[in-house]
Amino acid sequence: MAEKISVLLVDDHALVRQGFRRLLEDESDMIVVGEAGDGNEAVRLGKELKPKVIVMDCALPGISGLVAARRILENSPDVAILMLSMHSEETWVRQALDAGARGYILKSAMELELPVAIRKVAAGETVLDPAVSRPAALKGERNAALTPRELEILQLIVEGKSNKEIADHLRLSANTVAVHRANIMDALGIHKTAELVVYAIRNGLVNIP
Repeated sequence: MAEKISVLLVDDHALVRQGFRRLLEDESDMIVVGEAGDGNEAVRLGKELKPKVIVMDCALPGISGLVAARRILENSPDVAILMLSMHSEETWVRQALDAGARGYILKSAMELELPVAIRKVAAGETVLDPAVSRPAALKGERNAALTPRELEILQLIVEGKSNKEIADHLRLSANTVAVHRANIMDALGIHKTAELVVYAIRNGLVNIP
């Protein structure tokens, strides 16, 4: 008998996780090995449980699903991450794929059945919801993807924190934060903090505080 596909469910809503668990428990070739309610817990359980597939919401408390995905893949490069999101914008899709996710499905209208998508990413395929456009990331074009640290700092900038406050929060020097801020602006082609905040929120690069 073939080995079952082990799945870790990551969503900050317990009812959503419960619904996914019930759906997957009906599949004879799958087993849910754990659940996480935030990004940090997802990283910990990903390392501890070593699932074949992680089904994860993009927007999570603490660190986002995008940052969590990068950290998980640093520890376990073979895990297949299937991102779930409310956002169909190309920026979200591109960021998810840049973070290493193998799939991206909209939570609002799951035209692709979750079990089917899980099987595909487990087999090494890339799965995109039919409602989202194929981003530049799949066409081999260069894009202005931000690093996990830059995404963290961008989140704190949007929350209104100063360079010193960000430095204290992340245990960095204020100069290092200033360099990161400059790199973020250069990568996105933006030169004012107010414009940066609007762009980050509009393009779904951060969780809205």
